[in-house]
Amino acid sequence: MTLGHPAYQQIRMHGLGDVLREHTRSRPTMTAVVDGEHRLSWPELDQRVNQLAQYFLANKLDEEGRILWLGQNSFRLLECILASAKIGAMVCPINWRMSAAEIGSVIEDFTPQLVVWQQRDLGDTAEQVRAAARHHCQWIAHDGNDDASYESLIAGQKPVDPELAIHSDTPVVAMYTAAFDGKPNAALLSQSAMLYQSLMIAYGYSITDQSSNLNSGPLFHLGTMLATFATFTFGGKNVFIARVDAEQMLKLIEAERVSHAFVAQPTLLQIREINKDGKYDTSSLWSSADAPEWTSPLCMPKDSPFALQARVYGQTEVMGFTTFGFLGGGGAGRVSPLAQLRIVDAQGNEVPPGESGEIEVRGVQVMNGYYHRDDENQRRYHDGWHRTRDLGKRLEDGSVAFVGPKTTMIKSGVENIYPAEVEGCIRQHPAVAQVCVIGVPDPKWEQNVKALVVLKPDTELTADDVIEHCRQQIASYKKPKIVEFVSEIPCLPDGQPDRKKADELFGGGGYPVSG
Repeated sequence: MTLGHPAYQQIRMHGLGDVLREHTRSRPTMTAVVDGEHRLSWPELDQRVNQLAQYFLANKLDEEGRILWLGQNSFRLLECILASAKIGAMVCPINWRMSAAEIGSVIEDFTPQLVVWQQRDLGDTAEQVRAAARHHCQWIAHDGNDDASYESLIAGQKPVDPELAIHSDTPVVAMYTAAFDGKPNAALLSQSAMLYQSLMIAYGYSITDQSSNLNSGPLFHLGTMLATFATFTFGGKNVFIARVDAEQMLKLIEAERVSHAFVAQPTLLQIREINKDGKYDTSSLWSSADAPEWTSPLCMPKDSPFALQARVYGQTEVMGFTTFGFLGGGGAGRVSPLAQLRIVDAQGNEVPPGESGEIEVRGVQVMNGYYHRDDENQRRYHDGWHRTRDLGKRLEDGSVAFVGPKTTMIKSGVENIYPAEVEGCIRQHPAVAQVCVIGVPDPKWEQNVKALVVLKPDTELTADDVIEHCRQQIASYKKPKIVEFVSEIPCLPDGQPDRKKADELFGGGGYPVSG
């Protein structure tokens, strides 16, 4: 069997760096990014990316090189990913709201050669991390102004494209997923997965080269990064704001004629209050100042396929969404043409429509595996399929309904919180004998975190003590808002917490569902 002429294997290689190269040729006068005082055309963005790629190479960052982004939203994160795409390296954007201890754990796990960090808002945390770190690497402040800062270092490099032959299946983004087993895992996402998924997202969100996407959602989440790369892939304009600021967002919506954005409900309420007199022109995004089209944080043209059928199933490990309501059917919609999906029983046999089982996925958008998690990668692999650890069922019309996580997940606002991680933190307290974490319904945030705690004999602890203990160890949004001290926790025969029974006894519920 022939695969064609060998020379054509290189000719056919096409990744994110190649998309940038072609935009430079095809859209030389169009705006690629806007971020504060920075306004770059495609050729200007490509030049900066080439300078950054040359800096990476000069510092021995090439294929399998690792860069950690510790910062808020910035066009420089996009530059880091694109420069990495050109040389075969990968970037890990982490949640900047994590505690110093959590960030330190990620650094020890990911072992980056370079950390690109932010002085503003994160300077104190970064200093704590560096002082305690056992893994030593180079740190560059992306918003610094001295000779060792990001801008100074890339300015000293020649804007020469490295022109390396990088396979599109090379991982380019490492995205830490929520800690379903008590320890976060970095899902490795390839250039091809990002490109292919961008085609689906652009279609679903109605993104074109005339689109203006406000990067107002946290880019350490894949759900918000999808719109960034769909906009990039189709030659649209990406507008960046470091963090949520309702009035600044309104100014950008007006100035940049924003057509797509991420606006969570609390921010929307602020926007409505600030703009109740129509001070800012938001007609590029909504029909009037009170944003009547808003139905979810993902804001886009109201007649886009996704807005009309906002039903999906997915996870970070499969590059976001793998089913879409706009592809038809009920539940969470039909499977993307980029993937195959099946529902299997405990023995791995596919079950008939109507029966629940574990969702398995295969195809170009599935991750390349978890970074340095050989055992977990083996557990997730099943006969050529990726085990999602999610439960679903195939409907009679062939579409898919999501039943729920095999490992219970708590959804608080836009954040996914896994009980095992919070329990592991609380269990470290010397006064705690047992703990079970459940989600309780909340009218504003969907769920809150509640901790059921059994104390060791002759010990005392208050709810505030437990909450403060968590605040010191894990991200603040993961800490329990409610702590109840109980005499015992219901358990299953294997000794694990009986979460269903705990929910019944202590007010749990409201867990996320789709379809």
